[in-house]
Amino acid sequence: MSTYTLCTLQFTTTSSYEANLQTLCELIQQTPTNSIVLAPEVCLSDFDYENFEAAATFSQMAMQKLLPLSQERIIVLTLIEKREEGKFYNVAKVLHQQRLVHEQYKHQLFALGDEHKYFSTQPQTPVLFEVKGIKFGLLICFELRFKQYWIDLEGADIILVPARWGKLRAKNFEVLTEALAVMNQCYVLAADGADEACSAQSGIISPFGEVERNGNALCLMKAYDKQEIRRMRRYLNVGI
Repeated sequence: MSTYTLCTLQFTTTSSYEANLQTLCELIQQTPTNSIVLAPEVCLSDFDYENFEAAATFSQMAMQKLLPLSQERIIVLTLIEKREEGKFYNVAKVLHQQRLVHEQYKHQLFALGDEHKYFSTQPQTPVLFEVKGIKFGLLICFELRFKQYWIDLEGADIILVPARWGKLRAKNFEVLTEALAVMNQCYVLAADGADEACSAQSGIISPFGEVERNGNALCLMKAYDKQEIRRMRRYLNVGI
């Protein structure tokens, strides 16, 4: 049976898309075979509202650089993309074996950050998806606050939370990611930016609620234990 390593990234997004991509690729290459690597939300461009065309164009090029790195890894990040009718979207990408195996639009836009003025949404809510026998759920930043999604993702082995979470609400991010793991008795991987305005609270939470945060580490790694999920759900049977 394959063993997996959980990896959460936390780094500063600069004004250079190319430099950000280089940082991301270097961090991914430092992870072992069979890693599940989660990057912060829009880590290649930030919410560069004044340059959405350039960001969307760069996203296409970045995919070509990232796909080869996914041959023996599962890589998760969000990108700014331009789609039908010239609309822009924040889209989560799950890459594995040099293929796009799942994508998900950010459905809940953060009004305090003016996201609704620049991004469009699709009538798509979070769903469970499976890669290599692992059931995943995915919540993009602000979506973490919507309790219905916690119910929708019940039964996940791992819930992924790519974020660019505000520093002023850092404690909220800590509490919500930890509660999500305990409530759904699963692993939660949270990746936030290290920018001055971000909470910088990336981390990995176990089904029991044990927490490891990145701190100053650009990449935090922890072994994935499927049996821990099963033990927790037997120990405290809440119907999952």
